[in-house]
Amino acid sequence: MRTLRKAGFFVAGVCATLVILALVQQAAAVPRRYSPYRKLNIFARVLTYVENSYVRDVDDKKLIYGAIKGMMRSLDPHSVFMPPDQYKQLKADTQGAFGGVGIEVEIRNGWITVVSPIEGTPAFQAGLKPNDRIISIDGESTEDMRMDQAVRKMRGPRGTRVKVEVRRPGQEKSFFLEIVRDVIKIVSVTSKTLAEGVGYIRVKSFQERTGRNLRAALEQMTAKKKLRGLVLDLRNNPGGLLDQAVLVADLFVAKGLIVRTIGKGGREMEREQAHSRGTFSGFPMVCLVNGGSASASEIVAGALQDHRRAVVLGTRTFGKGSVQTIIELADGSGLKLTVARYYTPAGRSIQERGITPDIVAQELAPPTRKEKITKRERDLRGHLHNKGPKEKHVQTKRLADFQLQSALDYLRAAKIFRAYRG
Repeated sequence: MRTLRKAGFFVAGVCATLVILALVQQAAAVPRRYSPYRKLNIFARVLTYVENSYVRDVDDKKLIYGAIKGMMRSLDPHSVFMPPDQYKQLKADTQGAFGGVGIEVEIRNGWITVVSPIEGTPAFQAGLKPNDRIISIDGESTEDMRMDQAVRKMRGPRGTRVKVEVRRPGQEKSFFLEIVRDVIKIVSVTSKTLAEGVGYIRVKSFQERTGRNLRAALEQMTAKKKLRGLVLDLRNNPGGLLDQAVLVADLFVAKGLIVRTIGKGGREMEREQAHSRGTFSGFPMVCLVNGGSASASEIVAGALQDHRRAVVLGTRTFGKGSVQTIIELADGSGLKLTVARYYTPAGRSIQERGITPDIVAQELAPPTRKEKITKRERDLRGHLHNKGPKEKHVQTKRLADFQLQSALDYLRAAKIFRAYRG
């Protein structure tokens, strides 16, 4: 039985080698100095050596998949080859449900680094923050670990546990977090009322129905009374589907360019324009961003900023200005390949630079001195009383979220200036 298995494996290996050799022969029609396939004969020879001489049996598929993964890793951090199980996970992500801890990660300087935890997920509740470096997962170092491998290790059935070691910027010592996995169902759009006439909409990620859900939230807000201001919160939004980012920006921009993508050789691949029909306008907007706002979030923030439709407030965004296409392969695997860079309506490339806010506001309020108690006229004994009508004074409670409070303050200021003009 072992002999038969070896024979079958050898035949399969030879077949794989013959296929590669056939590609080499096909490429021979192209002059050698021009052919991009001229190194395939070296690959075929290495594969043959491994199959025939390596100390133990090897899996053909594993070898080929590993070679493709290595090729993609030589391109950029966002171009990856996904075996069938990983590609299946990616499709689940864009549809809004998967099992794991709920975290978006990136490789930076060879380490798995948090882009943003998804709000309401186990990772968010455990206290993971953008820019945290995950230096080990269940005791295994993540130094030079592939991103797909790290994601696979952190995902798993609901109720199971994963232990991560975290090193936070500005802290010398690392610390451990034990996170209980859950079914991550991402509701990409949430909304509420901040103050009278002021709405708040948070977009957590860009999934298949994000544009539709955001329109529904806006219609619900404007059905009862006129909207006098809106905060669009894109903080810690790791991105997602490009077409949904275009739909979201189109809800607020009546005309002009939203985004364009430039591919290989400077060729324009896509040019997305706004449509006047269905645009929500007539009210000021503040768009909140931070270092966890990436990719599709930056498309929306850049479009709103360039069209002067919204004041962008917060901190500089992540800086992912590249576009990936997803290619499904015959065996159920997938290829995520960087094919273009995107540019804002004003022609800005966000790659590496990010979106710079119009108003910089840190996450925490700056420390303030304790207000010195001083006497006012009304505190003086025997002061004259004002017999005129009492002024209406509304005591407003300050929000714990400093950036959100700042956004609300700016919208209130806009309302005051409109009243002056009126």
